[in-house]
Amino acid sequence: MAEKKKNRYGVWIVVILILLGLAGFGTGGLSGSIRNIGTVGEKDVSVADYQRTLNTQIRALSAQFGAPISFQQAQAFGIDRAALQQIILTRTLDNEAAQLGISAGDENVFARLRQIPQFQGAGGSFNRESYRFVLEQEGQSEVEFENTLREEMARTLLQGAVVGGVPAAEAYAEALVQYIGEQRSVTWATVDAEALTSPVPGATESDQQAYYDANPEAFTLPEARNITYVWLTPNMIQDQMTVSDVEIEQLYNDRIAEFVQPERRLVERLVYFDAAQAEAAREKLEAGEVTFEDLVEERGLGLSDIDLGDVDQASLGDAGDAVFAANPGDVVGPFNSGLGPALFRMNAILSSQETTLEEATPALREELAADAAREVINDSTDQIIDLLAGGATMEDLAERTDMELGTISWTADMAEGIAAYEGFRQAAATVEEGTFAELNDLADRGVFALRLDSITPPTLQPLDDVREAVKDAWQVQARQDAVMAKTAEIADGIELLTGFETVGLEPVIEPNLTRRSFVEGTPPDFNDQIFEMSVGEVRVLDAENRAIIVRLDDIAPPDPTSETTIAQREQLAQNAAAGIAQDIFDAYATSLQERTDVNINQTTVNAVNAQFQ
Repeated sequence: MAEKKKNRYGVWIVVILILLGLAGFGTGGLSGSIRNIGTVGEKDVSVADYQRTLNTQIRALSAQFGAPISFQQAQAFGIDRAALQQIILTRTLDNEAAQLGISAGDENVFARLRQIPQFQGAGGSFNRESYRFVLEQEGQSEVEFENTLREEMARTLLQGAVVGGVPAAEAYAEALVQYIGEQRSVTWATVDAEALTSPVPGATESDQQAYYDANPEAFTLPEARNITYVWLTPNMIQDQMTVSDVEIEQLYNDRIAEFVQPERRLVERLVYFDAAQAEAAREKLEAGEVTFEDLVEERGLGLSDIDLGDVDQASLGDAGDAVFAANPGDVVGPFNSGLGPALFRMNAILSSQETTLEEATPALREELAADAAREVINDSTDQIIDLLAGGATMEDLAERTDMELGTISWTADMAEGIAAYEGFRQAAATVEEGTFAELNDLADRGVFALRLDSITPPTLQPLDDVREAVKDAWQVQARQDAVMAKTAEIADGIELLTGFETVGLEPVIEPNLTRRSFVEGTPPDFNDQIFEMSVGEVRVLDAENRAIIVRLDDIAPPDPTSETTIAQREQLAQNAAAGIAQDIFDAYATSLQERTDVNINQTTVNAVNAQFQ
């Protein structure tokens, strides 16, 4: 008995030691005793900075996809690694700025604080209470935020020092502007088979043989994979399913919101930090100083960011009565919302809609029958898999199950029947002769299995089998050759000052074309051709079933005084300078990282990541 008591006390001692150890580790989790994930040079890399960077990256990815992204999905895109690299680069620059003695003074920091909208009161001046409240919501102290701001300003100074000497790429921009903005003025006309003075004779046997020999790809059948398959889809057995009226009524009631919809509104909601800001915005709007779109832009948002879609009155809370009493285009508020005080714009009225049980019954019956058919197929898969494992052939499966047997000489361009399913096409393209047959899924939750019986390689069809197609193709080509020859004769009579009308053509005059211009009715290489021509030159272009005569009338440089040219030159110069500056800074940052000691505790990083899951 004494031995048992001794063992029991020993267990309690171990438990107490474990609890004390956990308490020493920090009951506040990673935000308690563990504050950093590592160091870069002499700078700590805080858990909070890594968390904020990771959150920002995940939100950006969610915005890109238009839907919330889970942490596991973000990890699949490497977002956690990108966030870690970003914070390491930031701290590398912070460390270098500190080593060089670059810093921002208190006056500059406070001046920057006054510019941040979230810290401003109703009059636009710095509000210390707003400042404290925002930082409290973010889990930061004033000292931490101001140090972060000071380091950010120092990084900006460092980056400016690195790339500040990059000259404007004026010569580069000018050359591009001259190339892009150079203009061509042309006259062109169309010539077709109506211009021919005699019919094109039919193809002789020697003509047919020559065309057939010169164009074998046009008469070659693609590779065909000869496949035997079995399949079963919900649609095949849906009519056999029994659906009761009780089930239909139950589904109708479960989804009553789909069939009985109250009156709704299309609404946009613009949220503000506090009621004073929202009220000030409403006053500016009522005074006509700004539009609603201006207010949205002031918040750094787009209309898509504030769109609530179609909503009912109850979902709008305090704003419901006012929004539903408003006319389309009216802005009401501010009213409290789940995100703070907000202005609401009502854009359209959606009338109430009701679909009766009787009206909904056919669609609901079909839906329930399809669900039942899918369930039957799902229940039968184990039996089918067992039969395949036992060596059953496609023919056996068709005989012993509800699956239907079929054969197909499959090619990549087929898209009918079972070949309309992507799952089947992928399997048909990769299956090999003699491989073990597997049960595969179809997009509509049907199933199939297949067997490759043989492969027919690409086959040139005998001339006698495709003679009519050869005749038709030869005739088309011969007619186009005749049109091109006739057009060349006409073009010989066109000179620089000659009117196209003198040779019986109706001209089209196209002035001031650039390389980006599109001229309807011309072949794809029209622009390439005219920018190769000299003034007065006439060319004949092949336009498939007709021909184009084009004459270059004038070449003009871009107008150096036009707003478009000036804007293009400035934009190109800025883009080029920015690109060069970015390349220089990237090279500098890479060199800096190579000579800066980086120590990251991967265990701590993993623990932070675990909190996101």
